[in-house]
Amino acid sequence: MIDINLIRTNKELVKENIRKKFQDSKLALVDEVEELDKKSRALKQEGDQLRQSRNTLSTQIGALMKDKKIAEAEQVKQQVRKNNDRIAEIEREEEVLSEKIRKIMLTIPNIIDESVPIGKDDSENVEIERFGQPKVPDFEVPHHADILDSINGLDKESAGRTSGNGFYYLLGDAARLETALINFARDYMIAQGFTYAIPPFMIRSDVVDGVMSFAEMNAMMYKIEGEDLYLIGTSEHSMIGRFKDQIIKEQDLPVTMTSYSPCFRKEVGSHGIEERGVYRVHQFEKQEMIVICRPEDSMTWYNKMWKYTVDICRALEIPCRTLECCSGDLADLKVKSCDVEAWSPRQQKYFEVGSCSNLSDAQARRLGIRAKGEKGTYFLHTLNNTVLASPRILIAFLENNLQADGSIKIPTALRNYLGGMEKILPKK
Repeated sequence: MIDINLIRTNKELVKENIRKKFQDSKLALVDEVEELDKKSRALKQEGDQLRQSRNTLSTQIGALMKDKKIAEAEQVKQQVRKNNDRIAEIEREEEVLSEKIRKIMLTIPNIIDESVPIGKDDSENVEIERFGQPKVPDFEVPHHADILDSINGLDKESAGRTSGNGFYYLLGDAARLETALINFARDYMIAQGFTYAIPPFMIRSDVVDGVMSFAEMNAMMYKIEGEDLYLIGTSEHSMIGRFKDQIIKEQDLPVTMTSYSPCFRKEVGSHGIEERGVYRVHQFEKQEMIVICRPEDSMTWYNKMWKYTVDICRALEIPCRTLECCSGDLADLKVKSCDVEAWSPRQQKYFEVGSCSNLSDAQARRLGIRAKGEKGTYFLHTLNNTVLASPRILIAFLENNLQADGSIKIPTALRNYLGGMEKILPKK
């Protein structure tokens, strides 16, 4: 959510930002919220004047009563009652206007960084840099479901009976491998100075409203029937929510945390759920990172954070690249975002395994996350980045470490997490 002062002082900037995001249908909302804000401020001014008048009249009543001027005091009291009635009416009107303004402000996109490329959708995202040499082996790389099947590692049929489409069982070495990947990513982030956390896996609606747009929530999150709780789609939501309505001491900044959680997503939209394999599913595991920092430090942290994911991919011997998200592909709260994509030898193309985002003060403004310094209280900046998400990273790992004999090589960095195992041998 942007600062309403931007609309008061530079609404053309807000409108131009909307155009850059190809959301022209929202242009009228800027004028609407400007008018509502003017009415709200006029009511506030009237209310303040009436309260000041009430204080003056109350002083007069005391003086009149002291002088035994009862009739005159009663007339002044009547005026005070009228003022009180009007003040109560104003407060009700202000409450209605405030809610209308907030609802509109929640839909107006954040101001994107000037470095963001302009484009309508993800087809216009821009490659930034490649890391590692993408290779295509001289043998056929099977579908990841077949690789998992060769080590007796995947059972979607049983999951279909217990839970439905979009769920799966990982078994044996495949399950061990996923856990090893998550644990390796956890320890890597702890080594970077991040505090490890396991957060709540459900959050209330006021936290959901604070961390994402309604459209995102409706497409992603599962609602717990009969309760004000949602299953998290990613752990940064509950991690950021931890600081709701808090004033953080400047000496405690930046807040740097890495969190493990299962994640639950409806995956509503054009992509759908895969019938085969585990690329797009309803439940997965993820190691996440968040940073809460001073505004002037957020871009420095942004550039540190996505590099952590690249470093992990390279340690796992997975070639990858970074892709700058264009204006039309940015969620409304984000000012800048990039995807980390892993190389798929089977498809001979890259696919997304992580995403890093700078949301400036949008989430902090919604949730009331502030710091207090020499110049007063101010909203902080929030950032998040995928450290490692499985099973997508598992797919990239299997394809890039598959050997001609069907075995799966274990890179040196991961061997301690698998009891010293150097390769996983096929069972079939």
